Amino acid sequence: MKTKEDLVTYDIKKISEMIKEKKISPVEIALKFLKRIENIDPIINSFITVDREDVIEQAHKVQREIEAGNYKGPLHGIPIGLKDLIYTVNAKTTMGSEIYQDFVPEFNATVVEKLKEAGAILIGKLNTHQFAYGPTGDRSYFGPVRNPHNPEKMTGGSSSGSAAAVSACLCYAALGTDTGGSVRVPASFCGVVGMKPTYGRISKQGVYPLSWTLDHVGPLTRTVADNAIVMNALAGFDKNDPYSIDRESEDFLRDIGKGIAGMKIGLPTKFYFDDMNDEVRTIMNKTIQVLRNMGAVVKSVDLPHLEKFSDAHKVILRSEAFAVHEQNLKDYPDQWDDEVKERLYTAMETKGYEYAQALQTRQLAKEEFNRVLENVDIIFTPTLPILPPKIGERHVDIEKYIGQHIRWSIIKLTAPTNLNGFPSLSVPCGFSSDGMPVGFQLIGREFDEVTLYRVGHALESELSINTAKYDILN
Repeated sequence: MKTKEDLVTYDIKKISEMIKEKKISPVEIALKFLKRIENIDPIINSFITVDREDVIEQAHKVQREIEAGNYKGPLHGIPIGLKDLIYTVNAKTTMGSEIYQDFVPEFNATVVEKLKEAGAILIGKLNTHQFAYGPTGDRSYFGPVRNPHNPEKMTGGSSSGSAAAVSACLCYAALGTDTGGSVRVPASFCGVVGMKPTYGRISKQGVYPLSWTLDHVGPLTRTVADNAIVMNALAGFDKNDPYSIDRESEDFLRDIGKGIAGMKIGLPTKFYFDDMNDEVRTIMNKTIQVLRNMGAVVKSVDLPHLEKFSDAHKVILRSEAFAVHEQNLKDYPDQWDDEVKERLYTAMETKGYEYAQALQTRQLAKEEFNRVLENVDIIFTPTLPILPPKIGERHVDIEKYIGQHIRWSIIKLTAPTNLNGFPSLSVPCGFSSDGMPVGFQLIGREFDEVTLYRVGHALESELSINTAKYDILN
């Protein structure tokens, strides 16, 4: 049986039962995490802001609620971190930038209000690639985030701090944002579970944008069930978000544990498996065999226009990112990371008709994935074609990508579902020979996160991989 000394490694399901039964107090949990952040985070640099007094005050408040018999559910008393793009009243929201290093919003993001309603303890604001514009996670005004499995390696981004903090057991869950893979990429590199939900499923109100039509908010956790628990609190229509879609509420946990015998799993015949690190390929093949052993029907599927979808995503991303930041580029020309600034200015090469064509390609991407998903339950792919590079590294040794900036190999397999908005889940499935995590990606029908959680949980249970990094120095 685990002791209270390692309660930070518990999953939300276990620790929430202990809180509900009053076997442990939210104050005790909060103090444990605050101490661990103090000791461990200087190594990985996942947090930008932690207000110790506020965290303790939150913990006492939720403890009083629970003692009074007002238990709100499985997030009551659970410490959760927030990517530092998510607005918080009376707490800095920096976007990982010098420009906003002292910015304090006047209102909370909708997702913050939802977590507070669920009784969560908001433990701090998490580091991010500057303005979320980069999948490497090592370009922040506050310094690079380091991978808990090897501090010399990058976490991936842009939700770098979110993934690292969950992996390093500095919080039970965290929120990130995903525009080209920025939840799933660091989830895979750091060995945690990351969900990019269907576009419009979770409100973006009060979240600093990168690309209005590609941005998603999603949870990062250490288990699939925990991820579904957080999704239950976050999902829902928000009249203040023009991109929010009105759907009936549902329980994302409802099919977890049902098994996957007889389910149809689609494997794309090209693009997703074309060019990848040999160790990643070996781990994927082993995971696919596990699917077959569990009784799933694995079949090939054809998605012929994925390169076109990838190109359209790039056009939309650079165009909308420049539109978001045009004024700040004029007003603060010297307060940028050079790489981020240079990337923003690539939008000047894009013509209006190219942006219009890219928007039309989004519809083709929806139709193509819908056609495939009429005949299979989910699509299985690697999350990433590469292993975590070293911090600052900008090229990989896969032949196709030699001379190309590392960002394109990192987001190659995640970006298509940012374009069409389909839900995608990254789950750990193994380790490389040097101990770095590898994740697989599940892609589902619009608003069918339940099936992704079902398959993800089944594989997670069968693989029995513990990717939480409790001892950062070993």
